[in-house]
Amino acid sequence: MKGTSKYIEGIRTKFPLLNKKVYGKPLVYFDNAATTQKPQKVIDRINAYYNSENANIHRGVHHLSQVATQDYEDARTRIKNYIGADKVNEIIFTKGTTDGINLVATSFGELMNKGDEVLISAMEHHSNIVPWQLLAERKGIVLRVIPIQQDGTLDMDAFHGMLNEKTKLVAITHISNTLGTINPIKNIIKKAHGVGAKVLIDGAQSIQHGEVNVAHLNCDFFVFSGHKIFGPTGIGVLYGKESILDCMPPYQGGGDMIQRVSFDQTTYNELPFKFEAGTPNIVGGIALGTALEFMESIDTKQAFAHENELLTYTEQELLTVEGLKIYGTSKHKTSLVSFNVGTIHPFDIGTLLDKQGIAVRTGHHCTQPLMDFFCIPGTIRASFSLYNTKAEIDLFIHALKKAISVLS
Repeated sequence: MKGTSKYIEGIRTKFPLLNKKVYGKPLVYFDNAATTQKPQKVIDRINAYYNSENANIHRGVHHLSQVATQDYEDARTRIKNYIGADKVNEIIFTKGTTDGINLVATSFGELMNKGDEVLISAMEHHSNIVPWQLLAERKGIVLRVIPIQQDGTLDMDAFHGMLNEKTKLVAITHISNTLGTINPIKNIIKKAHGVGAKVLIDGAQSIQHGEVNVAHLNCDFFVFSGHKIFGPTGIGVLYGKESILDCMPPYQGGGDMIQRVSFDQTTYNELPFKFEAGTPNIVGGIALGTALEFMESIDTKQAFAHENELLTYTEQELLTVEGLKIYGTSKHKTSLVSFNVGTIHPFDIGTLLDKQGIAVRTGHHCTQPLMDFFCIPGTIRASFSLYNTKAEIDLFIHALKKAISVLS
């Protein structure tokens, strides 16, 4: 593709769906914040599991079970190394980011008392709002919201003023899925720890756009979804510090999370299995390990720099469009752009873009309070990954201008 470095073109060849045509047009996939496409390596690993390894894991003495168990636990070890965790038993497999946050809200929430405070921000995904509202209803904790500024950045002065001895947890997104804002989480973690609070980082939008090292961050919890980093849907990870996870009660009951069951008393398994009740998404865990293996095989420094170039180029081109407004103008952003054009509804523009082969997301992006802050129903969101190109952005801008001319 014209305007693409050989390195990025080489990466693109590993993703078969990028060759697809939509309505006779080459697919331009700019919905990566919703889910990423999958490299052939991940697709092949899923097929290989079902073709030659399928068995339930743990406690099986037969060959297939032992192979599947080893592959599943090897994936856990790879994840531990990829995010810089200290111990493999700090890696809990979940269904995704939402499931991980709900686990913490339910289990860690049991350690909270009426009047304790949880801080979240005004830019959070619904998945990092509703679980804490449920906890507030159940336990009487107080949910407080860190305000944001017009450029889509956190009001850090307000945050500092909200911290107090009642603050038990700060649950914050690393990168906004709607604005692209990169939050200063190292500072947030340090300040929160200063008043004895724990910190949960929603890493759904950061895991695929930069290096994550939970030990260096010193966060207490970190959650992400496999499908955001080229893995399958239905699998995710909760990292938690061992000392905290040990104190938390189980999230769900069932197989694998027990040591012994009787009608008088049940004793619970050790970490990480205490939080992994029932038959897990075995192939999902294995394929997530393969996705991280893919990430380790490429020059991520070059790939992340390429993504930043795409962001800069896109914003420059969008600002030439009359009546267009970008939401989220922080100097510290990742590769997505949310915008509207005049009074045209984002759904209408998204529909016409689709007819030209351009896949973007329209709506509130599961951040309705954020939409209320900007007094808008939603936005058009174009989000990029390492396999996207400037040539695709040119097609997108051309299609956008065409859609605007039809709708104006």
